[in-house]
Amino acid sequence: MDARERTEVFENLPVGRAVCRQIIPSVASQMIVLAYNLADTYFVGMLNDPCQTAAITVVYSSFVMLTAVSNLFGVGGASAIARALGEKDTVQAKQISALSFWGGLVSSCLFVMLFCWFAEPILFFSGATAETIGVSMEYAGWVIEAGAPFVVLNLLLANLLRAEGKAVQASIGVSLGGIINIVLDVFCILPQFLGKGAAGAGMATALSNLIAVIYFVGCIMTDKECTVISFSWIHLKRGWKYIGTVLSVGFPSALQYALTVVAIAAQSGFVSKYATQAVAGLGIVKKLDMLPLYFSIGVANGLLPLLAYNYSAGNRLRRKQIFKTGCSISFGFSMLCFICYECFAPQLAALFINDSVTICYSAGFLRRMVVAMPLMSICYPMIIQFQAMKKVKESMVVSILRKGVLDIPLLFLMDWLNPLYGCMWVQPIVDCISLIVAVLLYVRLKDKDLT
Repeated sequence: MDARERTEVFENLPVGRAVCRQIIPSVASQMIVLAYNLADTYFVGMLNDPCQTAAITVVYSSFVMLTAVSNLFGVGGASAIARALGEKDTVQAKQISALSFWGGLVSSCLFVMLFCWFAEPILFFSGATAETIGVSMEYAGWVIEAGAPFVVLNLLLANLLRAEGKAVQASIGVSLGGIINIVLDVFCILPQFLGKGAAGAGMATALSNLIAVIYFVGCIMTDKECTVISFSWIHLKRGWKYIGTVLSVGFPSALQYALTVVAIAAQSGFVSKYATQAVAGLGIVKKLDMLPLYFSIGVANGLLPLLAYNYSAGNRLRRKQIFKTGCSISFGFSMLCFICYECFAPQLAALFINDSVTICYSAGFLRRMVVAMPLMSICYPMIIQFQAMKKVKESMVVSILRKGVLDIPLLFLMDWLNPLYGCMWVQPIVDCISLIVAVLLYVRLKDKDLT
């Protein structure tokens, strides 16, 4: 997308069309990511072995941490690039993109090193038991130790491409990886083929993300004349002066996912005190919960370039209209999911495993956890709007509230009040509180300097 096309979409296209043009590819790619996450659980669940399903649940918290690493440079870099483009400064955008790419790659490698050193303690903290630790280590060996750099770069490059308006290309890359993952799951997991079980699911994830990264790099290298995404060492050298700008915006998003890891691990730890089937049931619920969550993240990711560009360009009215349109779409979809989950919880759980005890746990967990789902669907666009406007403090406060400060104390309290099932009320409570705080912070900003 050249400067003229970018200006047309970001500044002149009617708000509804501009929002749809950005969020439809972003949401589509998130749905593909969701599909391959569900595929892991679905195909492993076909083995009817709760230990295999529980292993994916145990490693999931560490896998989420890769999103935190990616967002540190991906969301921070995307926001900074969009603001630079709003100021018509393409050189600055190229320098920021080079910094973001290499920063994400180095950070992912450091993460792998730390995980390798502390793998067993991390997995035991995340809910592994003597019964599941072996399978969990095999799955983590592929999805974390071998695949981490590709997972991080896949998400990061998609964010950078969206920042310059190439939402379709970003969607194709993420979707390509997801579709390949699903195909590989069949061959790597099921006993009719390689029969690797949970380890095969990790193998499929690592290989599919590698292919997606190759696609992204190829697209960028063949479009050097029009893109502002750069891998150049010269741009990297000159881009270091923007490290504070990138990290200040990316850190709240990364922190939210990092705290999500702690919250998920703590919740899995509480549940693991009861039964392996309960841990497997929680894993299934976490997968189902991803549908509205990933939709909301897709909407937020699509909104980020539009919000940052128009904020930087001084077009406050258009920014507000874009935000309201995105929130309406996210809220409407989450309400639909909420109704379906409450009505068909056992049937949905049964899609993943043929074990009556696990299904019973899953249905009970799901109906409690989704109570405040519509509120969650607005939280993510709120956080993204703060990041687009470079309001670091506000973004940080809401991110920490949503995942971190409240979760673990509430887990102790709710588990004491209502053993096992009380843990499932924690997320609805946290979502309510964090959205109230986000709205209050935004109203305060609006009254001060955003009118």
